[in-house]
Amino acid sequence: MQWPCIGQACMAVECSYNPWCMYTPYTCPCCQPKIDVYCYQSRAKRRRCVTPKAHQSDMSGEAHISCLFPEILALIFSYLDVKDKGRVAKVCRSWRDASYHRSVWRGVEAKLHIRRTNPSLFPSLVARGIRRVQILSLRRSLSHVLQGMPHIQSLNLSGCYNLTDFGLSHAFVHEIPTLTVLNLSLCKQITDTSLWRIAQYLKNLESLDLAGCCNINNTGLLVIARGLPKLKCLNLRSCRHVSDVGIGYLAGMSSEAAKGVCNLEELVLQDCQKITDSALSNVAQGLPQLRSLNLSFCCGVTDSGMVNLSRMPSLRELNLRSCDNISDIGIAHLAECGGHFTTLDVSFCDKIGDAALTHISQGMYNLTNISLSSCHVTDDGLDRLVRNLHGLTTLNIGQCVKVTDRGLKLIGDHLHKLKCIDLYGCTKITTVGLERIMQLPCLSVLNLGLWHKR
Repeated sequence: MQWPCIGQACMAVECSYNPWCMYTPYTCPCCQPKIDVYCYQSRAKRRRCVTPKAHQSDMSGEAHISCLFPEILALIFSYLDVKDKGRVAKVCRSWRDASYHRSVWRGVEAKLHIRRTNPSLFPSLVARGIRRVQILSLRRSLSHVLQGMPHIQSLNLSGCYNLTDFGLSHAFVHEIPTLTVLNLSLCKQITDTSLWRIAQYLKNLESLDLAGCCNINNTGLLVIARGLPKLKCLNLRSCRHVSDVGIGYLAGMSSEAAKGVCNLEELVLQDCQKITDSALSNVAQGLPQLRSLNLSFCCGVTDSGMVNLSRMPSLRELNLRSCDNISDIGIAHLAECGGHFTTLDVSFCDKIGDAALTHISQGMYNLTNISLSSCHVTDDGLDRLVRNLHGLTTLNIGQCVKVTDRGLKLIGDHLHKLKCIDLYGCTKITTVGLERIMQLPCLSVLNLGLWHKR
């Protein structure tokens, strides 16, 4: 029987429901001997598989899925999750070959336990075009990874507690221009010494995560400022030795730091207890492209520092969660020139009340996401907020114990674009208010603690 050209039959969707295909998935006709036939189409010579005679009668002239061109199979496989991508490679030779196409694995991050030598591991990853790797545990030298994947793009070493400066120095021995993302969070033995090596050999680094690296200090930030000019994202969460001086280096406020990291777009200073308003002044002057700033748990930041942040037109996201010294006055400073903000988190700032919501409604009119959890706000404050911020899609007012059903009715009347709301711990709301909230047309997430509507 002559098989129709698969190019003409690609619209025959019903062929994928062929019973023979469904009930014998591991005896693909592609793997039967002596069945290689060639057909010509669009000036290209392509391999096409032919079903053995034993199965021809079952197929009734329909094109079998195994006859799809490798490019079509690869396109189908690209929609599978990572585990299923691996499973289809075990079906037959043609599926295995198609599953190794680089388009199938585009964007996938390999998660590895580096224990004993596996000579086929890295060649397999390279063949599939995988360039993003997360190391779950490291019992061998990191150099094995970098030698096996010379064109690596992203390296995640988060939580590798046994990683030391010595190990990094042996891994980074030459420039790796393709590596743009490096995550060293919770690698607690890493010190400024490693940053010297990183700045020397990873010149194209755009994202560096040092969260929880408690041995990093201001000297390390000077190294970053001088050696990583392309850096866009920097996470310094819980780096307890970092102070205003180090932030000044990043902002290029010292001749030693040259221009600093002037391309920085995201900076996380969460729980950096030595940061004060002076650091915010440096940020405002030296980081003109900053879009996201996380200052949560920075108790040294006060209302005065908000004046500097309000003058940063590029700043879109600001996290002030648990900043004990931020009050309604600080929000008033932000709102003076706050039309550029889209996300604001002042959760657990116990000095924030209805006055802050008034300032927000008047000056931060482009907000789409606001978190007010555990703030001293009432229905009156919400009334002012929702009447002006019609673009809100996320509203977190969990543990705002003064909010009642009246507040929920106001939300339901004005925030028609709302997708997510947190009401956990709002003890004065009843089913009456909840029923009004549930009528919002775009609502997809409602958090009440023990019960979620999704």
